[in-house]
Amino acid sequence: MVDVPLGHVGPAHTADVEDVELYHPHSWVTKYVFSQDAKVIAIQYSLTALTVGLIALVLSWLMRLQLGFPGVFTFIDANAYYQFITMHGMMMVVYVLTALFLGGFGNYLIPLMVGARDMVFPYVNMLSFWVYLLAVLILVASFFAPGGPTGAGWTLYPPQAILSGTPGGQDWGIILMLVSLMVFIIGFTMGGLNYVVTVLQARARGMTLMRMPLTVWGIFTASFMALLAFPALFVGAVMMLFDRALGTSFFMPAIVEMGQALDRSGGSPLLFQHLFWFFGHPEVYIVALPAFGIVSDLISTHARRNIFGYRMMVWALLAIGALSFIVWAHHMYVSGMNPYFGFFFATTTLIIAIPTAIKVYNWILTLWRGNIHLNVPMLFALAFIVTFLNGGLTGLFLGNVVVDVPLSDTMFVVAHFHMVMGVAPILVIFGAIYHWYPKVTGRMLNDTLGKLHFWVTFLGAYAIFFPMHYLGLMGIPRRYYEMGEMTFVPPSTHTLNAFITIAALVVGAAQLVFVFNLFWSLRHGRASGGNPWRATTLEWQTPETPPPHGNWGKDLPVVYRWAYDYSVPGAAEDYIPQNQPGAHPATGMSHG
Repeated sequence: MVDVPLGHVGPAHTADVEDVELYHPHSWVTKYVFSQDAKVIAIQYSLTALTVGLIALVLSWLMRLQLGFPGVFTFIDANAYYQFITMHGMMMVVYVLTALFLGGFGNYLIPLMVGARDMVFPYVNMLSFWVYLLAVLILVASFFAPGGPTGAGWTLYPPQAILSGTPGGQDWGIILMLVSLMVFIIGFTMGGLNYVVTVLQARARGMTLMRMPLTVWGIFTASFMALLAFPALFVGAVMMLFDRALGTSFFMPAIVEMGQALDRSGGSPLLFQHLFWFFGHPEVYIVALPAFGIVSDLISTHARRNIFGYRMMVWALLAIGALSFIVWAHHMYVSGMNPYFGFFFATTTLIIAIPTAIKVYNWILTLWRGNIHLNVPMLFALAFIVTFLNGGLTGLFLGNVVVDVPLSDTMFVVAHFHMVMGVAPILVIFGAIYHWYPKVTGRMLNDTLGKLHFWVTFLGAYAIFFPMHYLGLMGIPRRYYEMGEMTFVPPSTHTLNAFITIAALVVGAAQLVFVFNLFWSLRHGRASGGNPWRATTLEWQTPETPPPHGNWGKDLPVVYRWAYDYSVPGAAEDYIPQNQPGAHPATGMSHG
């Protein structure tokens, strides 16, 4: 970091910082239901997303029961299996991970970490949650619609997504899915604009961009990316809805269904794939970048070390965000493309690994010779680094055309995708909840239950997804209801599938321990105090814990240093809060 003389940041005067007029609730309903307080909205987002996550967990159990013990559970027929796959995938990627990282952590942490009283558009923020909840209800309603939810696979590829051979294709399933996605994107746009503008316009005095915690940088960059990427999915959903409901042919070529030529022609199924993946690959990093930022803060706090290479970490975040928009077609190698395009997208895929690797190196160098506290948040953060590294290495395989073509549509892809996009971000979510739960509630989560939850989840996730790589290399295809008798399938694959299913059931049950801990600790958890982790960032310096409406009491904080002054030589404590004035003990300077 660059050292800046303390005189550059003086006390804030009335003329320098205009306080905002907050909306004050007048009843229980306007305080806790239709709330305009970002912290309440964050909890609403989080509880809704965790509920959807539990539904998706049950769907994954049902899928695994069929794969592990085919034919035993007669209520799981082929149609139901494909419906479970589709709903599990879409719920987890969009309605759980995106909503939790941006709607949950974004709403709670951005105003507190940048020293603001609230989001800049509180009413729009409230609307964003209720529109998100409406999208969730529309999606869940498809379970009760005629024909059930769509079974087109979570990528919803046409033309099969809207044909009669696909579950929900000619019923309400696909329509409700597409409408739900459109409503979700409208709600997110309201929230995303809030996150971006709050970071740019509502920072406290002294909180320069290069003094923001990396959590804020990650959420800010991801929100900006989502505002650019989600419109592609929105347009694709509208066009497919027109194809399904109005008989247009945006994605429908001349096609024969069940021996009958359909009155469609001229559409391009590949156009939808491009629209979907132009959203879909940035979506990976819309989830990953907030996770990167959160992990950086967890490691720095619990290793009592300043983050290594802060500016490099910021630029790596921005580079990943930019590059993620020019790699999308590596999901489409088997769709048929000019080899030069394959070469281009394979190259950009390898290039995006460079800023990602920089972040991993910097995390390791932050840990080097640190005073590492192996508490529950730190365990989850370390597990994330290992898991993301493992998933990223298999991504280098799949980013190369000659390797991807034989492995595409095998269980190898399922294993890679879940390690990177499933297990890794969920580990960060758990670590973040254990870390910030004391700020939200004023109480600590139970440490013994937390460590039980961590070890079963971490080891169990590897028991599930490591063997899947072997299944993929054996040629086991994904999205198959049952294998039947295939000569290329060795007996070991059936045994492995049963083992994976048992591991999945155990890991799923461990999440009930986490849910119990959440609610038990609300009343019985140990009182945390205002700053139990002895952290430097602003959210831990609020006058009250949990923070009240308006966050900061009478006066907004003034920021004098960056977010990572840990173990500073000569300092009285092993941390110096961002809002603590005074010179750096060793140099007489303050970090900027």
